[in-house]
Amino acid sequence: MQVATIFGPAGVCDRAREEKVKTTVQFLDFVKNNSLDAFEYQCGRGVNIGEEKAILVGEAARQRGITLSIHAPYYISLASAEEQKRINSIDYILQSARAAKAMGAQRIVVHPGGIGKMQRQEAAALAKQTLAAAVRALDENGLGDITVCPEVMGKINQLGHLEEIIDFCSLDERLIPCVDFGHYNSYTQGSLKTAADFENVFDTLKNGIGEERTNKLHIHFSKIEYSKGGEVRHLTFEDSTFGPDPEILVNILAKECCNAVVICESAGTQTDDAAFMKKLYEGAQK
Repeated sequence: MQVATIFGPAGVCDRAREEKVKTTVQFLDFVKNNSLDAFEYQCGRGVNIGEEKAILVGEAARQRGITLSIHAPYYISLASAEEQKRINSIDYILQSARAAKAMGAQRIVVHPGGIGKMQRQEAAALAKQTLAAAVRALDENGLGDITVCPEVMGKINQLGHLEEIIDFCSLDERLIPCVDFGHYNSYTQGSLKTAADFENVFDTLKNGIGEERTNKLHIHFSKIEYSKGGEVRHLTFEDSTFGPDPEILVNILAKECCNAVVICESAGTQTDDAAFMKKLYEGAQK
């Protein structure tokens, strides 16, 4: 049973590529050598990992004490005006869950998709219906133990505001939000400046999904450049113009005694930045 917040990178970082890390198993060694405990396998461009490789990756992760998650394809669109695209989105979630099951990952992260030409409320209602159908499909296919984590998004014209994600997660107790604090900060035009700002997010979650699920959040974190339309691009922790500040988050996680999974999505430096967050977290626990 997980007893503390754990940290890891999303995908393979630039430093690992420079050090000629070529396989996922080799990268898991790299993750472990950097004292990290989590890794998010990227299926953003499609679930292209076969069962045999997934089993191999899962066994390697277990041997190294690394908790795995999967990012489902980016092109999932839960509120598409085209029914076939919504049906396809359910299938992409199933594909991601099958890969997760094979590699022993418990969580898949899902982007809700855009609004299109609908009113926001209409799009959110349709997305919720599609997500409910996906949960039923997971149960029907023996994948009900895989946790779907709808993600808080950063662009104004995307579904995935914090309140929408909370509403999606009201469908089933097994759903856990993926709270991307960089996305949240981008959508709200830099609102995450103080500890009170972060604590407001946690309070909103507790009021919406309860303390138990809030304490086992799936979290994405990176500094992100934003404009009037929200998210523009992911940055590294070296950036001093845009936030949010990772130290504020880890201090709250330590204080709240959360059993969260924190995945760093910095642009190329995600492993080093995840290790920096873990070091801050360990310092905050003392």
